[in-house]
Amino acid sequence: MRKPGEKPLLVRLTHAVNALAILVLVMSGLQVFNAHPALYWGHKSTFDAPWLQMGMIEGQDRVYGVTQIGQARFDTTGLLGYSGAEGRKEPRGFPAWATLPSYRDLASGRRWHFFFAWVLVLNGAVYLTANAAGGRWRRFVPARSELAPRHLAREIAEHARLRFAPGLNTLQKLSYLGVVAIVLPLMVLTGLTMSPGMNAAWPWLVELFGGRQSARSLHFICATLVVVFVLVHLAMVLAVAVRGRTGEPA
Repeated sequence: MRKPGEKPLLVRLTHAVNALAILVLVMSGLQVFNAHPALYWGHKSTFDAPWLQMGMIEGQDRVYGVTQIGQARFDTTGLLGYSGAEGRKEPRGFPAWATLPSYRDLASGRRWHFFFAWVLVLNGAVYLTANAAGGRWRRFVPARSELAPRHLAREIAEHARLRFAPGLNTLQKLSYLGVVAIVLPLMVLTGLTMSPGMNAAWPWLVELFGGRQSARSLHFICATLVVVFVLVHLAMVLAVAVRGRTGEPA
């Protein structure tokens, strides 16, 4: 028998599989990104106007790892652009420990990414169905009164003080809805847009996102948002555990 407030077993299992799938997708996606560590907007890449790029620059005294976002340039030696063990550093977007596989292998990275993309989609469908069947989806929909500016401002202030009331608050509900209803579907569609096979079957996808390069940029942005969501989620779970509250951030 389930304890009061305990999630159904199916929901817990699918939650765990989602976490594993996202981890593998991020790491394999970084392997794919490293094949060309730059992002562009538009239908074609001219390779001269990326909005984000990672690489290395040889200075007078040493080699630098550089990450450039727009016109802003940052020294990211040892982490982005140029990383590795001392004496064996090499130019690569993300470091070896963050990619799957750790060595350079674009084909393997794509296979891992494609397989776990379907794991995420199918498992996500089961997760949503289980929540819908159990009526749990209502917990994620904020009431109109919760969307009032004064109420949201109060919740933001409480969060800043690491004070969490039991149950899901409005900010959590909005973040979950945003990820499930917007970020994840957008990530799946932009991923399909980058597939030559899907381009042939659904050419309208390329036009929808303004080109494969724009789809690649949006895919990267969505993946980053998912990573931020997961990190904040884990931080809140830890904060609730440390403070001994019964809040339920997911």
